[in-house]
Amino acid sequence: MPRACVIVLDGVGAGALPDAAEFGDEGSDTLGNVARAVGGLDLPAMEALGLGNVAPLEGVAQMSGAPAVAGRLLERSKGKDTTLGHWEMMGIVTPQALPTYPHGFPHDVIDPFMHATARGVLGNRPASGTEIIQELGEEHQETGKWIVYTSADSVFQIAAHEETIPLEELYAACRTARGLLTGEHAVGRVIARPFEGEPGAYRRTPNRHDFSLEPKRPNYLSLVREAGAEVHGVGKIPDIFAHLDMDHEHPTKSNVEGITVTEQLLRDIDAGFVFTNLVETDMLWGHRNDPENFHRCLQDFDRRLPDLLEALREGDLLVITSDHGIDPTTLSTDHSREYGLLLAYVHGKNAAGHIHEGEFGDVGATVNGWLGGKAGPRRLSGTPILEP
Repeated sequence: MPRACVIVLDGVGAGALPDAAEFGDEGSDTLGNVARAVGGLDLPAMEALGLGNVAPLEGVAQMSGAPAVAGRLLERSKGKDTTLGHWEMMGIVTPQALPTYPHGFPHDVIDPFMHATARGVLGNRPASGTEIIQELGEEHQETGKWIVYTSADSVFQIAAHEETIPLEELYAACRTARGLLTGEHAVGRVIARPFEGEPGAYRRTPNRHDFSLEPKRPNYLSLVREAGAEVHGVGKIPDIFAHLDMDHEHPTKSNVEGITVTEQLLRDIDAGFVFTNLVETDMLWGHRNDPENFHRCLQDFDRRLPDLLEALREGDLLVITSDHGIDPTTLSTDHSREYGLLLAYVHGKNAAGHIHEGEFGDVGATVNGWLGGKAGPRRLSGTPILEP
């Protein structure tokens, strides 16, 4: 039976898109700039697949006979966030940007939220999540008010100390906000950002939870399921797709756990689609402008990649890709408008160094075709990467 696995390395962009300047991201190049910042990437397993064929990268050799199809994927949706990137992979193009709030949320959003949750609000402005909890965490604990903030992305983020406000109350507040944020204020995600610790040393916990808009259907996930394949969502994939078209959900609290779950699924299931997001490159290191640890996080994945490859069976499809950039070498701590990287490998076949320059949607189109799904929800200008 056919099997497919897509692993999204969150935020690992492969160079600025042609319209990056419109988003303030001219010159962003997550992979390339991280490579330069650390004196060359040390990712031997990804290099052996063909990483050097994605783009010229310091420390990574190009391979004329690489076993994986390599290249870069263009995003057609008007954004640079996790939701739009993943949605477009599954054939959902968003031609109009989702709302953002560079000056904070207006009263007709914040006032109903405070009334419905019976708590006040601190912050209400764009901010780095790690910085705003240090700045406002003590006042939050003294007053019980939510810390609400946003970013350059279409997000409504709510931070709360786990000993001040119980997790379930934080999640309930996020569900309330999700219900309020409709129409012109339909942000892509409401995100619970719990934290712990003492003043001056607050730190986020792994109990983040995302509440996304519902994606349009049909999409490649729904088509894959219509063809009889089961979908396994690993990490925050179920959140991103509002828990739609997921047969099995596997929430995780770290990249290590996400990789382990993915490997175990590849060893256990006999058919279907494993869709995994590994978030730490983005969440822990990209937003903190830390290229050294960003590289170490990629190395952690690279060390486990041979285990994932060993778990594949003859004819399995494995796609490694990314949803946007988050260049940790620039002044910005936000996502960057970049190409997605592409490494597509079929166990038992050799791509002989083939290069594919296409679109995000080619990922889902390929998985859909691999698993016997019907024609996709929209015509793509790119072509599927591989044929089953």
